[in-house]
Amino acid sequence: MQQQSYEIVHAAKEDLNDIVEIYNTTIDSRMVTADLEPVTVESRVKWFEEHSEHHRPLWVMKVDGQIIAWLSFSSFHSRAAYDATAEISIYISPTHRSRGIGSIFLQKAIEECPRLHIRNIVALVFGHNEPSLALLRKFGFEQWGLLPGVANLDGIDRNLVMMGMKI
Repeated sequence: MQQQSYEIVHAAKEDLNDIVEIYNTTIDSRMVTADLEPVTVESRVKWFEEHSEHHRPLWVMKVDGQIIAWLSFSSFHSRAAYDATAEISIYISPTHRSRGIGSIFLQKAIEECPRLHIRNIVALVFGHNEPSLALLRKFGFEQWGLLPGVANLDGIDRNLVMMGMKI
């Protein structure tokens, strides 16, 4: 991915279709999200509007003007004392996975945390999603929690791992 030219920008409303499309490609794998059915653009409008460039950004990565991945910072909890902690999510289009995009996004996210007044990043990852767990560990994330069997995917109970990093 480093050889290919890309840009990372804050998402615009017109990007929501592509964001949802990329998200929906992960549902069938039962590795990435607890959604069991595709989501609609309409159902994600409120979520989209909760992001802002200066507090909880939603970035898209574009190659030749096409969105190939996105990253969001979301509030970890609504109570004010948790404001310096944000949850991170990264979704990559199927044709661009395993090309270093996750690393590029995580590096940018970590670098931007001081500007965003984020002191802790958390990621909630299924315990069987070893590629995502390995990526987070590569950047210094540690396991901060384990919720055993809290998700049921097609009759199989799955663990949720909370990975965290202090900035």
